[in-house]
Amino acid sequence: MACSPLEQFAIIQLIPIHIGNLHFPFTNSSLFMLLTIGLVLLLVHFVTLNGGHSVPNAWQSFAEMIYDFVPNLVNEQISGASKQRFFPLIYVTFTFLLFRNLIGMIPYSFTVTSHFIITLGLSFSPFIGITIVGFQTHGLHFFSLLLPQGVPLPLAPFSVLLEPIPYCFRALSLGIRLFANMMAGHSLVKILSGFARTMLSMGGILYLAQLAPFLIVFALTGSELGVAIPQAYVFTILLCIYPNEAINLH
Repeated sequence: MACSPLEQFAIIQLIPIHIGNLHFPFTNSSLFMLLTIGLVLLLVHFVTLNGGHSVPNAWQSFAEMIYDFVPNLVNEQISGASKQRFFPLIYVTFTFLLFRNLIGMIPYSFTVTSHFIITLGLSFSPFIGITIVGFQTHGLHFFSLLLPQGVPLPLAPFSVLLEPIPYCFRALSLGIRLFANMMAGHSLVKILSGFARTMLSMGGILYLAQLAPFLIVFALTGSELGVAIPQAYVFTILLCIYPNEAINLH
């Protein structure tokens, strides 16, 4: 069903769910995230059905490329003997964001990553979980992250008080970066799409000149594809900072 440009950026409640006094609204954001997860699971299921093909087809090659890419990313960004236990987190995050950003390019779909509350959840949930893993691994020694090496002793109390701010702000900035890039690009494409449609409906002798906004929309759509894919990579590679510090501290 078609929706207006405003509705494409609005989180709309589809089904109200009440459990006791708790309210869990099922929104269009929830729907498209479930669709993304379902699409990824279907892809993995079909490419691994009966052990896959000895000569990979296009979809199997695509799935294998992603699966080979993530271990290389983990090996490059995280050091330590136990780094591979973070592979599922990095793999799921990268795959989800890649498919979610690409699906957001389909007309009349919903761009989940253009909402700050969604990207904030994607950045803070692994941040909190990995911090807990850091406490389990190092105990109270994990607080040494709040005291960088080489800090003079008189400045140590101030460092301990101030370091939690940038430590937590990294998760906030990670969510803002993804939200801002996806929101800005999609907003520009939608504004120019409406402008191009208005120009084309006017007709007249300047018809070729009126095609210019339409051609600009096509160019911006291509550039948005160039943003959607790297943003999944950038988000994931910055996410690797958390387990690397949780394992190795300084």
